[in-house]
Amino acid sequence: MNMTGNTILITGGNSGIGRELAEVFHARGNQVIIVGRNRSTLDETVAANPGMTSAVVDMEDGQGLQAFAAQVITDFPALNVVIANAGILRPENLLASPVDLAAMEAQIATNLLAPIRLIAHLLPHLQTQQHAAILTVSSGLAFTPLAHTPTYSATKAAIHAYTQALRHQLQRTTVQVIELIPPMVATELQPGQSLDPSAMPLHDYISETIHLLETQPDAPEILVERVKFLRFAAERGEYDVVFNTLNPPVHA
Repeated sequence: MNMTGNTILITGGNSGIGRELAEVFHARGNQVIIVGRNRSTLDETVAANPGMTSAVVDMEDGQGLQAFAAQVITDFPALNVVIANAGILRPENLLASPVDLAAMEAQIATNLLAPIRLIAHLLPHLQTQQHAAILTVSSGLAFTPLAHTPTYSATKAAIHAYTQALRHQLQRTTVQVIELIPPMVATELQPGQSLDPSAMPLHDYISETIHLLETQPDAPEILVERVKFLRFAAERGEYDVVFNTLNPPVHA
């Protein structure tokens, strides 16, 4: 992936990992368009980064997402990079009665359906560009799930599988497919997570990620050191150990 001279669309670009990526790429001379649901945080991000552009998009709205994709191609014909970063996490008690199906379905719509839909709508355009890239964002939890976030973990595992298939189908095109696989990062994905001492500092995650993108431009997966404990648990033959470390046994 080229690190400058792009026109980049970043979903969830108004907070957390998405905002930090948006600001880094903007500072490097890329045209950056951020999208999200919260107008005030979008406006705040754009105000702090003159020249950046934003749009309010509900990632759960399939028809709205299709209309947005068509509009962004019209407004930004040089669009050549998409970073599908938007995601939500809701802790779940699967033994609750009734179970919170709405929370489950919202995570599936935002974390899985939205990137699949957006990529499908933009892919014909991206294939017309001389150099293009699609960056998906999964999670270390795609490889070793967190038991109290079952749907979130499942959506990230699905994004990993989808990304692998997408990369294979696009191997003879000009579109590169890269998967960012973060560990737990100090953002507000969950309330209080930004203050969790076990979370990787956001600045450190972004710095290492950008360094890897620069030094490993053909890498299919961008893996900071901290996420390899989860990413390669099965390959090391340590899956059960890692799973139980992440999810201590429940005692009666």
